[in-house]
Amino acid sequence: MKILVMGCGAMGSIYAGLLAAGGNEVVAVDTWREHVAAMRDRGLRVEGASGDRVVKVRALEQVPDEAMDLVVVAVKAAHVAEAAGRLVPAVGPDTRVLTIQNGMGSADMVARAVGAERVAVGIAGGFGAQMRGPGHTFHNGMEIIRMGAYSTLAREQVDAIAALWRAAGFKAEAVDNIAAMQWEKLICNVAYSAPCALTGMTVGEVMDDADMGPVSRAAAVEAWEVARARGVALAVQDPVAHVRAFGAKIPNAKPSLLQDLENGRPSEIDVINGAVPREAALAGMQAPVNATLTALVRQRERRAAR
Repeated sequence: MKILVMGCGAMGSIYAGLLAAGGNEVVAVDTWREHVAAMRDRGLRVEGASGDRVVKVRALEQVPDEAMDLVVVAVKAAHVAEAAGRLVPAVGPDTRVLTIQNGMGSADMVARAVGAERVAVGIAGGFGAQMRGPGHTFHNGMEIIRMGAYSTLAREQVDAIAALWRAAGFKAEAVDNIAAMQWEKLICNVAYSAPCALTGMTVGEVMDDADMGPVSRAAAVEAWEVARARGVALAVQDPVAHVRAFGAKIPNAKPSLLQDLENGRPSEIDVINGAVPREAALAGMQAPVNATLTALVRQRERRAAR
């Protein structure tokens, strides 16, 4: 299958590498010139929970004018709108688009650019990925990829995409309730993203810290309560057990929000912890824990930008 991965950061590079190792023709598109050059010259190295391999991908800085069977949008949430517009040359009549981001709202932008009827929404959990250098990504874990139709994409099409990912070594499954899927991941994200970003701690350190552990758990419980108030049919009955089970699988991981701040990049705070107070307002509620964490991260970003 011909697959384009748009955005080959830490997670996108894992997707590209394992899908290529699974026998697919993979086009890896990224704007980091040194990374693209390294992939082109030496191949893409994927190291960690999936093993250690170097694979051949077709690495480019621009989207080629060629119809793909599948496009995977793996850029950060802040770049989705721009990336979605660039995808159009690779979208043919039969192209399916899977967009995988943290937080809430990115799929709407992708759907507007390429057509809602071809879009699937994915979430990735328990990878703990980070770049080790150009052409080299690492991941602490490899828990789950879930995906569901954004609107009218047929279930059998989503099943086929999930099967493709399973054939490449991922634990992947198709789901019908994408709202629950997104919220169950968001509950984990809010527990660790801002607390780790503000302290420099890993997931495991925050989880067990006497001061930050209660803050982390409070953020998760608050997000769980907001989701339930918004009518989301969550399978999670105990949000604290949910986030502790998630964190226990990747205790040494640094969330992408912390990595962004450490590297001077814009973070995804507004679509992670920042999404909770917005959703709370729609239910006539407040979310003071996540609102405070969001404000603190924004202030740290502003100070770093001076």
